[in-house]
Amino acid sequence: MFMQNPIFIPGPTNMPEVLRRAVDMPTLDHRSRHFADILRPVLAGVKKVVKSDSAEIFVFPSSGTGGWECAISNTLSPGDRVLSARYGVFSHRWIDMCRRHGLAVDVIETPWGEGTPADRFAEALAADKAHEIKAVLVTHNETATGVRSDIASVRRALDSVGHPALLLVDGVSSIGCMDFRMAEWGVDIAITGSQKGFMLPVGLAILAFSPKAMEAVKSAKLPRTFFDIRDMARGYAINGYPYTPAVGLMNGLKLSTEMLLSEGLDNVFARHYRIASGVRAAVHAWGLELCARREELYSDTVSAIRTPAGFDATSIVTHASQKYDVAFGMGLGELGGKAFRIGHLGALTDVMALAGIATLEMCMVDLGLPVRLGSGVAAAQQAYRSSATLATQAAA
Repeated sequence: MFMQNPIFIPGPTNMPEVLRRAVDMPTLDHRSRHFADILRPVLAGVKKVVKSDSAEIFVFPSSGTGGWECAISNTLSPGDRVLSARYGVFSHRWIDMCRRHGLAVDVIETPWGEGTPADRFAEALAADKAHEIKAVLVTHNETATGVRSDIASVRRALDSVGHPALLLVDGVSSIGCMDFRMAEWGVDIAITGSQKGFMLPVGLAILAFSPKAMEAVKSAKLPRTFFDIRDMARGYAINGYPYTPAVGLMNGLKLSTEMLLSEGLDNVFARHYRIASGVRAAVHAWGLELCARREELYSDTVSAIRTPAGFDATSIVTHASQKYDVAFGMGLGELGGKAFRIGHLGALTDVMALAGIATLEMCMVDLGLPVRLGSGVAAAQQAYRSSATLATQAAA
């Protein structure tokens, strides 16, 4: 089936044709010298994207969820305590995974629409005089609610009480789209995937380990085989893998990092902010509300929008798919039926975003919501025109 319309889900994202062609390559012997020409630029490029000169990069044939498992299984032991907050579906899933691995999870329940509660983390860490908490887990961008958390504030919470716990960060829907400063924020493991900011198909879990995290690997006792970074490091030493790598996806990741760095990371982040601002302007014009409770929490990669009480938000997503052949994200978890989501990350432009906004307007009018056709489009157009004018003036 040929799909011509762009998609507006929070991932997988739209794929540039040049990256699709990079993934679609002839079979390559991954034990030959040619594989190093893919592997080495990938490792170097990812290191630049996460902004850490000292990080060790590991790329597994997997998804972001596999990246979570890799992070905990390589640095923790059965019975270890970890600290996390639950404020959306994806923060919940990481907590669930830790429990399944026999870890003791201290969970700080947080209202959906809020971000990571750094102040409550600070209290929990200060109370942990024996330093039993071995890791703090944070979801940088909660895709279910469209909320971005302040990772630097979590690092300050750790440092303010001199706590040695590792800081593990899920950056699956933020890295490559929004500013992520691994070294500056003192992140010990950063996790992402190929299908979001890197604009590729699902299939690669991408992790960056700090020197502190690499040291923790030596004493960790949770079982790991497929996700053992020690095996991966030995493979990298001879420009190979401990098993068969996803060569085509790796070739795509090589080009993707080159594209991001060529555009300039600051420009990439500004583009995502601009597109997200237009979407948010449209939501305001429709008279609807974002799930994110405050402006500083707004995600630049996904917006979760609440619908009026009693209205089934999922019907918007279903109608868009069935009548207009356009994909949006439905509400997840506590937001099921109460919100829908617009993904605006990866290979997206202002013009593509306007198409999604216009489609949503048609759907809402079709379904009887009191939305005026063209209102959100006009608001987004004004936001995009204004930002384009500012960019032109800055370049002059």
